[in-house]
Amino acid sequence: MTIAEGQVDPRHSELAALPLIAPNHIEGGTGRLLRLESAGDQGAESGKYEVRKGDVVYSKIRPRLRKVCIAPTDALCSADMYPLRPQDGLHGGFLYWWLLSEPFSAFAELESDRVAMPKINRDSLNTACIPLPSTSEQKRIAEFLDRETAKIDALVAEQERLIALLKEKRQAVISNAVTKGLNPDVPMKDSGVEWIGQVPRNWSVVPLRSVAQLESGHTPSRQRPEWWVDCTIPWFSLADVWQIREGKADVVFETAEKVSELGIANSSARLLPTGTVILSRTASVGFSAIMGIPMATTQDFANWICGPRLSPQFLLHVLRAMAPEFERLKMGSTHNTIYMPDISAFRCPLPLLGTQHEVVAALKSRTDEIDQLLAETEHALKLLSERRSSIITAVVTGQIDVRGFASVEAA
Repeated sequence: MTIAEGQVDPRHSELAALPLIAPNHIEGGTGRLLRLESAGDQGAESGKYEVRKGDVVYSKIRPRLRKVCIAPTDALCSADMYPLRPQDGLHGGFLYWWLLSEPFSAFAELESDRVAMPKINRDSLNTACIPLPSTSEQKRIAEFLDRETAKIDALVAEQERLIALLKEKRQAVISNAVTKGLNPDVPMKDSGVEWIGQVPRNWSVVPLRSVAQLESGHTPSRQRPEWWVDCTIPWFSLADVWQIREGKADVVFETAEKVSELGIANSSARLLPTGTVILSRTASVGFSAIMGIPMATTQDFANWICGPRLSPQFLLHVLRAMAPEFERLKMGSTHNTIYMPDISAFRCPLPLLGTQHEVVAALKSRTDEIDQLLAETEHALKLLSERRSSIITAVVTGQIDVRGFASVEAA
């Protein structure tokens, strides 16, 4: 194979109309080209490589992501990619599958570890060994993998659709329970709040601040190093959002970082009590949980200390039901944010405390069932991904003999 050299200016009139292939256009590990964009539309001034239809385009940056595709048309590709042109004796489809295999990926990752920015350079890529059966067998291998991975990809798509449906159902179950209650036959009334809709006639809809105390987090100054020694107070930050992103962890106990009592004393941060309900409002917007121990938070969180009329567990589910409302409220192009005035204006459906406890218990049972189905489906998806990877490796390394496979032409 040859690696294309000599970059071109994508602003040139004859090139601007060509589609552009970049690493973010390719799905990692599958070789699936997600989209094509016009090079001219990108306003890109940096050099690009010319790509011919049928070239294998490989991303040299972060090779562990395995981003490679076959160009479906003449195009340009970003300087972060290499256009690879098969020569006599090397079938393009076979090269494509080899670049997706475990042995090549291990080689590329090893080579990329030798530089500061993980990438495989041109010289290293040229030293990669490729097993070469006959051209006819390479073609047969490529056709076999095209067919077998397509079957797996269809199963993957089914599992992904099921996961999306289960997540939608989980959201709907929570939203319905905290706004409509558990008895579908009770008389209803209009709440006056769009996202809440109708509520049972014996429920109230109140400003959240009337039943819970709103607290904002804070970050002690990093310019005062003495405030960042002897740190013992758990401090929930965006580095901890991963714990609550899927909405399956109701209570949090651990934080990546801690602050000192001196830092708390000299900032607007406060040590909040166990049971405080936190809501991420910056960057990762709309994720919520309950503090399992006293904590402070960064300013990226709004924190609610519930009064005697409101259960923290019920409020947690109300905040999760508000996901569509958060989408409406968040602002900002670089970092999405929900601002404190909007948070201060939240309104909350409020049944009697006993009813709140009943709703929370019912939701625990219902969401546990959905979460179990989600876990099983996600496990099946993981197995399919592993199966796809292993069959590619086994076939291109000759562990699976496909000489008996009927090619498309033969069929």
